[in-house]
Amino acid sequence: MIAGIVKQWRFWLTAFLLSALFAVLVVRVSMLQMFDVGGSVTFLQGQGDARTVRTETVPANRGMITDRNGNPLAVSTPVVSIWANPQQLDVDEPALAEVARMTGYSPDKLKKRLKHYRDKQFVYLQRQMAPAEAEKVLSLKLHGIYGEQEYRRFYPAGETAAHLTGFTNIGNNGQEGVELGFDNWLQGKNGANKVIKDLYGRTIKTLSQVQEAKPGQDIALSIDLRIQHVAYRALKEAVLHHRAEAGTAIVLDVETGEVLAMANQPSFNPNNRSTIEPASVRNRAMTDVFEPGSTAKPLTVVAALESGKFRPDTLIDTSPGHIRVSGKTLLDPVNYGKLDVTHVIVKSSQVGTTRIALQLEQSDVHDVFYRFGLGQFIGLGFPGESTGVLPNRRRWSDIERANFAFGYGVSVTALQLAQAYSVFASGGIKRPVSLLRQNEPAPGARVIDEKIAGQVARMLEMVTGKKGTARNAQTDYYTVAGKTGTSHKVGAGGYDAGRYMSIFAGFAPADKPRIVTVVVVDDPKGDQYYGGEVAAPVFADIVADSLRILNVAPDKLSAESRIASLPGGRGL
Repeated sequence: MIAGIVKQWRFWLTAFLLSALFAVLVVRVSMLQMFDVGGSVTFLQGQGDARTVRTETVPANRGMITDRNGNPLAVSTPVVSIWANPQQLDVDEPALAEVARMTGYSPDKLKKRLKHYRDKQFVYLQRQMAPAEAEKVLSLKLHGIYGEQEYRRFYPAGETAAHLTGFTNIGNNGQEGVELGFDNWLQGKNGANKVIKDLYGRTIKTLSQVQEAKPGQDIALSIDLRIQHVAYRALKEAVLHHRAEAGTAIVLDVETGEVLAMANQPSFNPNNRSTIEPASVRNRAMTDVFEPGSTAKPLTVVAALESGKFRPDTLIDTSPGHIRVSGKTLLDPVNYGKLDVTHVIVKSSQVGTTRIALQLEQSDVHDVFYRFGLGQFIGLGFPGESTGVLPNRRRWSDIERANFAFGYGVSVTALQLAQAYSVFASGGIKRPVSLLRQNEPAPGARVIDEKIAGQVARMLEMVTGKKGTARNAQTDYYTVAGKTGTSHKVGAGGYDAGRYMSIFAGFAPADKPRIVTVVVVDDPKGDQYYGGEVAAPVFADIVADSLRILNVAPDKLSAESRIASLPGGRGL
């Protein structure tokens, strides 16, 4: 009986002690959680948060680039980057072979990569995967494999507008073109959220917004994507046909100074950076300089008309078809005999231009070139923009003055040449050039008298006539005006006799200009290399299609159209 009492006593003692211990634990836990004894609540919450609460970056969307009509040229699309924490991964995990396959690794290569970074907590496995593909990786639910949302840049116009838009790097920072020049505008500001994540790095709950993400500013370029396609196609066909080294085509709006198209060859695909060659990336329209050759002669004629010594009908004796200056002989193709100033331009006479230049003051031609914008930054904020070369000497030799007058010894960009010709098209007003869409035309500055601008414009229209050097620049429905240029390229030992720059600069319609177009073809191969043979036809194609796109009414009716417009539709 005594033994039974002892057993019962032991049972109740054990039960009492266990109950007391449980009560002490309950009281202790309650005190820790409810009364924050010794900072316990703060400590426990901090420990819990350290294991589950994270500050998650909210990537900001980069601003969109569009053409003037809102067509997208550069947009950001959501993607997911897959990364790993090597310290959390078992490299012998069988499922890693599937991860390797989906992220572009062999199983052995992925295992080697993870071992190499075993002392790190972060290593990318695949950047910028399509969300659907990334979800397949994350669905394996491997501890140590995570996804990070990002944005990837996509360029819908591809190589057509590549030199304008440029591209970004994998970090979404501008590297070329507008993406680089306007990176501060386009770049957004990332935000941050405080979230709870599970063991696999998935967000369970968003607790609060730490900082709001601010998207980048959208940019509307001045170009019209339809005209851009026209210019790009015509230029590419010419470069391929003539086996040229490169080419550039520019279309400017006469009324606003906006760039409606700017195409270059060779081009590149900004959506595939692995195929990009450095030589094809630069925007030649603004970075490459060349001697304008005969396209500079109309500017020299401006200086002649301003001097008061010459009028459009002033006769110049070009006989016997050549002239000796400072020991060098300058030639015309044939002996043109006596030409008035107008036909010096129409025939593109070197002798006539030289005789005019030598009768002017030394600084007259230089002054006109400068007023037309040569040798100066256009100031578009575009990376790599060149100023060209406009020498200014205190004393000029006669041969320097002659060469300068017909476009040698001075270097320009295609965009500078386009701006210069816009002065003739706008009646003597030079307007700022813009790559951004303008709500209102920027005010221009008068640089030459309206009468002189009109006189030279009429000369340029005659250049494209039957007796001019640019008959191939004519279109079926629009009158055009412009000037050819063919300059030798500079080689290692001076001018290379077998290599040329073929140039045409002009505007249309001739009577009421709407657009200025410049075409430059670098080093065409074969028998055709003159500007009138190579560049002028490209000009005609671009102008005809561009004016139709802009809904400009034709101002040049064919004979059949004129007959059809008579009463009864018949001629007399």
